[in-house]
Amino acid sequence: MSDKLKNLVVRTVSGIGLTVVVLGGMLWSQWSLGAVLLLLLVGGMWEFYNLSAKQAIHPQRFLGLLAGVLLFALNFAFVSNDIEVLGAASRLFAGGLAMLLLLVPLMFICELYRKQPNPAANIGATLMGVCYVALPLSLTLYLPIIGSEAWNPWVLIAYICIVWSNDVFAYLVGMAIGRRRLFERLSPKKSWEGFFGGLAGAVVAGVVVAHLMHHDYITWGVLAVVVAVTAVFGDLAESMFKRAADVKDSGALIPGHGGVLDRFDALLLSAPFVFVYMLFVF
Repeated sequence: MSDKLKNLVVRTVSGIGLTVVVLGGMLWSQWSLGAVLLLLLVGGMWEFYNLSAKQAIHPQRFLGLLAGVLLFALNFAFVSNDIEVLGAASRLFAGGLAMLLLLVPLMFICELYRKQPNPAANIGATLMGVCYVALPLSLTLYLPIIGSEAWNPWVLIAYICIVWSNDVFAYLVGMAIGRRRLFERLSPKKSWEGFFGGLAGAVVAGVVVAHLMHHDYITWGVLAVVVAVTAVFGDLAESMFKRAADVKDSGALIPGHGGVLDRFDALLLSAPFVFVYMLFVF
């Protein structure tokens, strides 16, 4: 078996496995969804901090991860249907929020004792890991409940399908007829033809979703446009970080696909925009 064919097999098998885990976690329950997103959060933040370290920046990994996990846990507690089973939920929520607020000044205090040459960059990278990875994944928790009386995982799955449709169609069209470079400085292979192919694929997926879920076509069509545009910037943003770190992939967690950031970069930047759009339109 040639190396190219072997890589294709590994990529396909790991891709199928990733899809099963992600979609299965979303469908099973809120808790399984939370578990999947939390794993992505920890993996994504760790990869981001590794990229920062390759640029001679030294983020406070422990405090950053703690802040990201705590932010996610607080949002999960807010949206969960049965978090009350834990008891004293309101007091736990207040305590967690207070701890999250104190973590930021604590980063400044800790930096005083680290004796690093660039403390501002270290603190900035620590906070950026929270904003870049933990915040969008926390907002993703709200998508299944916006505009619905009960938790509806199919809304989130529909959003993921639109993201993937955009990615697949952008790749296929770009490979077939891509000529005009979209952003050659950061991603030489991306083309305007691929961008519009991805946009068309996303809109088609949005219309199909609207039909299957008996929702408004225009609402989901516009959402697909929002996804397609912001997803491209998500991909470019991750390429920017990888180029600065002089690496090909953000990690090696997913065989044949790279790391968490490589696979979910589009979601990380599009999720906040989708959250705001759904909040006002759905």
